[in-house]
Amino acid sequence: MSTTPAVEDYLKTIYAHTEWQPEPITPSVLAARLGVAPSSVTEMVKKLAGAGLITHVPYGPLRLTPAGFLGASAVVRRHRLVETWLVREMGYDWDQVHDEAEILEHALSDRLLEAIDVRLGRPGSDPHGDLIPAADGSLVRVPAIRLADAAPGHAGTVLRISDRDPAILRDLAADSIGPGSALTVLESCAVRLPGGSIRLLAPDAAASIWLTK
Repeated sequence: MSTTPAVEDYLKTIYAHTEWQPEPITPSVLAARLGVAPSSVTEMVKKLAGAGLITHVPYGPLRLTPAGFLGASAVVRRHRLVETWLVREMGYDWDQVHDEAEILEHALSDRLLEAIDVRLGRPGSDPHGDLIPAADGSLVRVPAIRLADAAPGHAGTVLRISDRDPAILRDLAADSIGPGSALTVLESCAVRLPGGSIRLLAPDAAASIWLTK
């Protein structure tokens, strides 16, 4: 099966769904994430399964095969290296890079990607804290907990903030909350910032932040 932007988007979305939680993605959730009709997902799932990139049962969850995982991790690697490059070298803010990377991830050659990786010092994570897989798909995870699920009194370092909502990223940046920030969870969605001040987070923001356990 030839690799196309559509195939890469499907593999990347399946990969990303289980990055921070264990439940596999279903066709209906995949359709919603990609913004396509369920019938389109059904057709592509058949093609991906026929190519040995995913396994599934009718109407059941989708899982990447080893070949599918390697293909997905390659797309994720390109996307996150591009995001890191745009922030570090091109002056973009962290809330501006996702859409640009969505385009460039399909166009970069392996040679240019390697040059960017070397130029950046082979970073292990992107500006949002998402891990950048190595060329062989490997990466090293640190145990994490979603801030919204953390018990009051939990103190941890921000590992990752979802980039799904740019408005949340801008809001958190106003308080200098990002990967590496030390936060203490208080009651509900309230946190204590490194300087001692208290910040009340919106539920969506608290659900977007992952802390060290």
